[in-house]
Amino acid sequence: MLKFHLAEDTIDTEDIAALIRWLQTGPRLTQGALTLEFEAKWSQWIGRKYSVFCNSGSSANLLMYYALLLSGKLKNKKVIVPSAGWVTSIAPAIQFGFEPVMCEADPDTFGLDLDCLEKLLQKHQPSTVLMVQVLGVPHKMERLLALKEKYGFILLEDACASIGSRTFGRKIGTFGDMASFSFYFGHQMSTIEGGMVSTEDPHFRSHGWSKDLEPAGQQALVDRYSIDDFHKPFVFYEPGFNLRSTDLNAFLGLRQIKKLDWTAGRRHENHTHYKKWLGEKFRIQRWQDPEGLISSISFCALAESAEQRSAIASALAENRIETRLFTAGNLGLHPFWFNRYGKAHFKTADRLYATGFFLPNHPSLKKEDVEFISQVVLESACLTKPLN
Repeated sequence: MLKFHLAEDTIDTEDIAALIRWLQTGPRLTQGALTLEFEAKWSQWIGRKYSVFCNSGSSANLLMYYALLLSGKLKNKKVIVPSAGWVTSIAPAIQFGFEPVMCEADPDTFGLDLDCLEKLLQKHQPSTVLMVQVLGVPHKMERLLALKEKYGFILLEDACASIGSRTFGRKIGTFGDMASFSFYFGHQMSTIEGGMVSTEDPHFRSHGWSKDLEPAGQQALVDRYSIDDFHKPFVFYEPGFNLRSTDLNAFLGLRQIKKLDWTAGRRHENHTHYKKWLGEKFRIQRWQDPEGLISSISFCALAESAEQRSAIASALAENRIETRLFTAGNLGLHPFWFNRYGKAHFKTADRLYATGFFLPNHPSLKKEDVEFISQVVLESACLTKPLN
């Protein structure tokens, strides 16, 4: 039995007890008033005008791409995608017929390498850039936004694993034209399954119908297509999706939001302790803002070699400490990518693939737990000098 899990459920016994009491009142369980309340409170908490609650973070990414595809704002279907991330950050681009171009990972944050990105922007002139805020460590947003201004691309911000992080006074998830979030088990908050898309654009909802648009937007469509009142609630303007979540999940989400600031603070404390113990011995993620907040779901470090990572993983297992590789490593080395576009090798992303590993970070960990885990790593790596 594991002593330290990589992740633990943020839904606690009080949440379960409250859910049981609510269920006993015979509430509506499908999407209804609680979903709308959750979307509104999430928008207020994150600091954006509009949010759509859906059934997963992966679906949130799917919705971002599809809304963009139907927006009329694309000059082409080229999109820059990260080599370091998760498959569902890229999969919708392939599924919807975009032309994805993969970018190297930044050696500090493991997000998009901005030198590589600028070269790709100059070469391909894409309409869109999809960036991932990796594991809660904010990317170099000042320069990225300067590139956005210079080259005029649409920015999709995958913040699925970074809820609660802040940099230079702004929460992660407020930088992109649209941003996605995940409420999966082990993330900063959980609705069992769930995700959210947040944006400043109101013309964005499930199904492809206008029922949930603001009145002015709905009336504009009614007038444009000469729809009568009887048909108005059930006219489908686009071939949309049903990716919605439920009021049951929203009930949990409303309770989770209340704990988010505390949860993010605890994750930041643990991350800071890991940095103290391991930051001089391993390559780890670095961030620019000394006043920022790192709400990480796991602490990532890079071993000196694949062999050293194996030794560390074995020692962690012997001490009942869960670990795993860095997300998916270099996505350019996975069959879903290279069967279509060939293998994509990059210096930093390849090292993430070969030597990256995760350590637990969740609010129940104490400082002494982080110290113990770090000591196991250091001893198993036989470190006597800093690694580059």
